[in-house]
Amino acid sequence: MSAKGNPTDVVMPQLAESLVSATIAKWLKQPGESVDQYEPICEVITDKVNAEIPSVLEGIMGDIIALEGQEVAVGEVICQIHTEQAPSATTEDISPASPEITVHDDLPAEALATPATSQSTSSVASTPSVRPATAQSSNNGSMSGRYSPAVQSLAAEHNVNLSCIQGTGAGGRVTRRDVLKALDNGTAHTPPATPVSNNSNAAQQAPSTASNTTAPTAANMPTSSTEYEVRHSGIHLSETPAIPKIVMEEDQANQLGQSEHLINVTPLRNAIARNMRQSVSEIPHAWTMIEVDVTNLVMLRNKVKDEFKRKEGINLTYLSFLLKAVVNAIKDYPIMNSVWAVDKIIVKRDINIALAVGTEDSVMTPVIHKADQKNIAGLAHEVEDLARRTRDGKLKLDDMQGGTFTVNNTGSFGSILSYPIINYPQAAILTFESIVKKPVVINDMIAVRSMANLCLSLDHRILDGVICGRFLQRVKDNLESYNTDTKLY
Repeated sequence: MSAKGNPTDVVMPQLAESLVSATIAKWLKQPGESVDQYEPICEVITDKVNAEIPSVLEGIMGDIIALEGQEVAVGEVICQIHTEQAPSATTEDISPASPEITVHDDLPAEALATPATSQSTSSVASTPSVRPATAQSSNNGSMSGRYSPAVQSLAAEHNVNLSCIQGTGAGGRVTRRDVLKALDNGTAHTPPATPVSNNSNAAQQAPSTASNTTAPTAANMPTSSTEYEVRHSGIHLSETPAIPKIVMEEDQANQLGQSEHLINVTPLRNAIARNMRQSVSEIPHAWTMIEVDVTNLVMLRNKVKDEFKRKEGINLTYLSFLLKAVVNAIKDYPIMNSVWAVDKIIVKRDINIALAVGTEDSVMTPVIHKADQKNIAGLAHEVEDLARRTRDGKLKLDDMQGGTFTVNNTGSFGSILSYPIINYPQAAILTFESIVKKPVVINDMIAVRSMANLCLSLDHRILDGVICGRFLQRVKDNLESYNTDTKLY
């Protein structure tokens, strides 16, 4: 054994089912620095996801094989970690877990008109695999001190000390079922009885992991002093968006002068370009629009928003009412919740609404899973939670996958008409434009009403004008049916 211990190769994990490579964004540990178990060692980028790769070993950081900015195939060595003893964990022993996503928490989020990429193709996340330097491992040793990343993630979420749980898995290993059972029984924080073992050093306790996630607080959104405030989306920031800074190297500035400058294409922007091209090249887009009278909705929200804010601690936005109207319309026209599969059309059973949430340099599409099972108040909480966690960089891969229909709140920045690009591979995307007061003819009389446009882009392989026209009419009817007696719960 060397002074540094046994070198162990760390390989690039498969962060998603359909991905074969990832790009090293930043090394968080340098050679010679100590590395704790489960501590992030680097950030990788793939399809808009900045994922932290944690170390499954405790030791000293060794050689860095993959440089920052380098694209690495799944399974290739990215670095080495020196340990005091040969690790017994192998690639097969490690279970998938959901690494957290970093979405540039210094930039504000707002809904954009064209979601740049679908997260449906990046559907399965896993933690890094570790390839030991030697193939020797003891199959007879205790595994009670070895935890899969899935168990570690669950323990961190509930602030559970894994050493306090008696494992029922192979070799006494703690499983997810053991953690869930301990949480249900209230014994997660009670030290277990010490098992009798021939090798007292075989079971190694893993340090307890305190949860870093905190419940999102309510956004500090301004409220209007007027009685009928018309526009408040809840998915954008109230302050003026920051102007992105463009940094160019001095030699580029000297070479090109002041007339132009170069901006390097980041992996994130490259992924957006690739997925946008895939959507517009594979999907035959068609577009339609309908105008909706939301005067009653404006009156309803103005009536209940203050009480809702006091009771729930979050803003009641128009978007939550729209989502409920869309979900109910999809129930009547389930073909809108489908995917093209060449020789068949797959109609999704669950209604998972993706929200297009954007920053100055990217668009994320976090998903409200099983939105049809939530009321207006529940949808308002989901919108607030996803928007805030997007801005704070606290999204997980589970939040980004499984979307079946996308809603975009382009009216949050004053748009009245837009042509959205479909969130591949979904069948349609709907944008909710700005609410404006207009003179409208009602029964041969002119009245001032609050009006909004709903714009729908559709996959013409799956959907036709008739079905989409009826779907939009149903959304319109649902929105116009709101009144001051509508219940939020």
